[in-house]
Amino acid sequence: MIKVKVESKDKKHISCVRILGHADYDEYGKDIVCSSVSSIVTTTVNGIYEIDSEFLTIEEIKDGMIITILKKDSICEKLVKNMLNLLSELSESYPENITVK
Repeated sequence: MIKVKVESKDKKHISCVRILGHADYDEYGKDIVCSSVSSIVTTTVNGIYEIDSEFLTIEEIKDGMIITILKKDSICEKLVKNMLNLLSELSESYPENITVK
């Protein structure tokens, strides 16, 4: 299961998003849940980097990644919230393969 954990220091601004695990929906290369998560996250991060390359950092770790938000920017924050909304919608369709907390 992919576990998305959202951290916030002040409940208004997201400070960190941890994405860990594997969906195990299908075999490697055919897993539509993993592909969807990758597409959502990659598109969001690339869009943010186009706006402000210093807004966040990404740390790749075993079985996942940690996205750390470094500063406040209303447009970039909206993009991160949109990413989380899309991941939440995905978790509604595939509750055995992804959770967002």
